[in-house]
Amino acid sequence: MYFKQFYLGCLAHASYLIGSDGEAAVVDPRRDVDSYIEEARAQGLEIRHVIETHLHADFVSGHRELAHRTGAKIYFGAKAGAKFDHVPVLDGDEIRMGEVVLRFLETPGHTPESVSILVVDREVGEVPKAVLTGDTLFIGDVGRPDLLGSTMSAQELAGMLYDSLHEKLLTLPDSVEVYPAHGAGSLCGRNISSETSSTIGQQRQFNYALKPMPKEDFVRMMTTDLPEAPGYFARDVAINRDGAPELANLPDPAALAPRDVDFLQKKGAVVLDTRPAAQYGAGHVPGSLHIGLSGQFASWAGALISPGVPILFVSEDADEVREARTRLARVGLENVAGYLEGGLLEWHRAGLPLATTEQIGVEELDARIREGREGRVVDVRRPAEWQAGHIAGAVHVPLNTLEDHAGELPSDQPIAVVCAGGFRSSIGTSILERQGFTKITNVVGGMAAWRSANLEVAA
Repeated sequence: MYFKQFYLGCLAHASYLIGSDGEAAVVDPRRDVDSYIEEARAQGLEIRHVIETHLHADFVSGHRELAHRTGAKIYFGAKAGAKFDHVPVLDGDEIRMGEVVLRFLETPGHTPESVSILVVDREVGEVPKAVLTGDTLFIGDVGRPDLLGSTMSAQELAGMLYDSLHEKLLTLPDSVEVYPAHGAGSLCGRNISSETSSTIGQQRQFNYALKPMPKEDFVRMMTTDLPEAPGYFARDVAINRDGAPELANLPDPAALAPRDVDFLQKKGAVVLDTRPAAQYGAGHVPGSLHIGLSGQFASWAGALISPGVPILFVSEDADEVREARTRLARVGLENVAGYLEGGLLEWHRAGLPLATTEQIGVEELDARIREGREGRVVDVRRPAEWQAGHIAGAVHVPLNTLEDHAGELPSDQPIAVVCAGGFRSSIGTSILERQGFTKITNVVGGMAAWRSANLEVAA
């Protein structure tokens, strides 16, 4: 058996290629599918099966393009209601590839149509070697039951999730390896581990959601204090149900002169600066949104940019422009109007204004707080991170709510924005600048650097 996990950091997304006897299946493919085709070819495998564990909300899948390019069949849980040719699967259905058997388990809860896939290598034995759990079971967590909106209540789905976990997955032997569809940072769970695989035995022992408890307690736990789901989730579910167009059909971003970028920005386009935080801070197009390409770029872009708004890139070079375009397409953002040709240097040469954002370390922030020179520290991390420890006197405004709550912050005082490591805080400074704030500082290194410097942390 050939088995490979593909992990995409910007979406905290895991997909899989499984092969035997010249035949292969891809599970939960990302939108850009070349890597699967190239890997299958290198291993002497032909992709004949494309499997989705559910209708994904946090990214646009490449199932239709992959099937079109390879001639493969697409498989969904029978309740998915996909609007294209596919094989609807039920509990116990199988795909056989040489000595490998892929056996479907219906495991609703995250969504009604969710399935998990047992992987049996008959050269080794009949005991499953692994289970691909989609968004039902993560490493250290389980899937959220609240992402369907009004379609089905979170309480009803949480009850289904409890049954799927205890009647299906936890009946498997402890040795069975667990491979989920997401890792740390995904909003499809609440506190997913940074590990990308585990075993049923390890999860039985260490996963908080699998501890013995009555069903009622589980439902209550899984439906309390959930973070708000990004608005693009419902849009991506609809795209995945219909099937996304092929990436090759998207036009290349146009190279635009500085005056054209300035004109389009004034007409309502979003200038999206994808450079590192230090470069953005040193000089950027006033009013631009900063989301660094190095982090969870796609997820935050999907959460913060409306799909109909034209997007203009400020990036390092043409390769990064193409990469940014691909990453946006992975979350269904396709309205890229162009990019600033020549970057900030050409903007400056055109005589257009530049804005800057101060960058300071944690020691400087601590000194300013002690001396009363820092008006307000705004922590933009998620609630669980905040509750685990924060800077005394800081205000908690999660990044996904910052635009809506910026008006509650004092615009006449200095504001230092902090997160875990500096990525989200830089996004936060750009949001505040777009809201008219002028005395903004990004805290480099965030709470990780604060703790490393042994500075005081409040509970």
